[in-house]
Amino acid sequence: MSIKSCIPSTKIKDEDEVNQEVPTSNFVTQPNYTQPSRHSLSEHSGPISWQPYSAMSRRSPPPAPTPLPTSKASEDHNWQATQTTVRERNAVMFNNSLMSDVQFTVGISPNQQVIPAHTYILATGSTVFFAMFHGGLACETKEVEIPDVEPQAFYNLLRYLYCDEIRLEPDNVLATLYAAKKYIVPHLAKVCVDFLETSLSARNACVLLSQGRLFEEVELMQRCWEVIDAQAEEAFKSDGFSDIDYKTLETILSRETLNAKELSIFQAVCRWSEAECKRQGIDVNPEHQRKVLGGCLHLLRIPTMSLGEFANGPAQSGILTLEEANAIFLNYTARKKPLLAFNYKHRKGLQQYHVHRFQSSAYRSNQWRYRGRCDSIQFSVDRRIFVAGFGLYGSSKGAAEYQVRIELKKNGLILGQNITKFKSDGSSNIFPVKFDNPIQVEPETYYTASAILDGTELSYFGQEGLAEIQCGKVTFQFQCSSDSTNGTGVQGGQIPELIFYS
Repeated sequence: MSIKSCIPSTKIKDEDEVNQEVPTSNFVTQPNYTQPSRHSLSEHSGPISWQPYSAMSRRSPPPAPTPLPTSKASEDHNWQATQTTVRERNAVMFNNSLMSDVQFTVGISPNQQVIPAHTYILATGSTVFFAMFHGGLACETKEVEIPDVEPQAFYNLLRYLYCDEIRLEPDNVLATLYAAKKYIVPHLAKVCVDFLETSLSARNACVLLSQGRLFEEVELMQRCWEVIDAQAEEAFKSDGFSDIDYKTLETILSRETLNAKELSIFQAVCRWSEAECKRQGIDVNPEHQRKVLGGCLHLLRIPTMSLGEFANGPAQSGILTLEEANAIFLNYTARKKPLLAFNYKHRKGLQQYHVHRFQSSAYRSNQWRYRGRCDSIQFSVDRRIFVAGFGLYGSSKGAAEYQVRIELKKNGLILGQNITKFKSDGSSNIFPVKFDNPIQVEPETYYTASAILDGTELSYFGQEGLAEIQCGKVTFQFQCSSDSTNGTGVQGGQIPELIFYS
């Protein structure tokens, strides 16, 4: 059973992967890391294109690689003369029993495979293989069992050592990262991390944070925190949250910057405790859920919930003792508050930013009207942000209520939308309209922000717009959108603000 990853990619099939029967031995290499959970990653995000290891920019598609020869080439007479480079000749040796002086039995039954290799090539690419075959304590055994590495991941490792070629797919990237770490092949490990970062989303951020901690990948962990903090509500609802380890759960619950309701966090923790009971082979009941949560239970900030949220959630979960539930009820209602084991303070959340497109606003009679037409603008940023919503102008004819549909699109695909209402007070103030959850926006790509308003027709509008604006550490570029049918553009119009987390 292969590891399921959240990162779609174009799959490239292995060429001429030969399985050979050889006797097994008791020589087992000792893993430096714990093998990732086989059900750690289960959710999928949108497709991405993969870059070969030598082209680290992920913003333009790579050129089609020149096909390398396979082990079948060695069946030809004088094959060495037809392969003009060392890389081509090594490619012929990849997964080839010809001149092989070591055989690996990789994986566990029923997916176990026998893979031939050449110690010279292995030792020149990995200090671990050098120690195994040529170091002072090298073992004479040339039949090596590696039960903790998946066969496809081991093929990926060897392909890199033989051919300078990397092929990553959704279901083998974590296993390949494990193999690269185990045999100390840092460049292959870096490409795996880059591959994971490309597909990072709220659906897989908690799982990848857990794996980042396991592999001590600081940059990957930091990227995961950015997503978890900003899109915490979505991250906690993901199936992957239930698969994280206890230490990762503890770290997340200690976080001050989570942008989520405490009730949502509590509900996610309950689901995690149910999954953990099943992993430990014990009955799922409130007593066992509390036991597996241990100290993490008191990292929840239950007193910061509203009385209704508490009464309909934690108070009826059975996870709290009667004494705890009674004390929390008294904390809501009594003048003399009892001491609680839970934190009273709300989480700080993330700092919210507002980027202002216009230097001034105006109103001129009969100039700006709404009749079901779309106001739209395109923008790009130079670093990842999370768009929480837009700021909009309201009526210039006194207080009024608008119904509005806001959308954020990328290449015509709707990433998020919300149909809601907001009230304006007749001033030129900007009124915030939010999405249900912040939307992740990647750098160097244009996105389209749109709003369709229904209400009092005459409105304020922005003028003296800027095409480039610095807000915090983020640089925004704005350009006109072909979706705009109501006059909004770079120089003037609606959508005066983008509201975001960074």
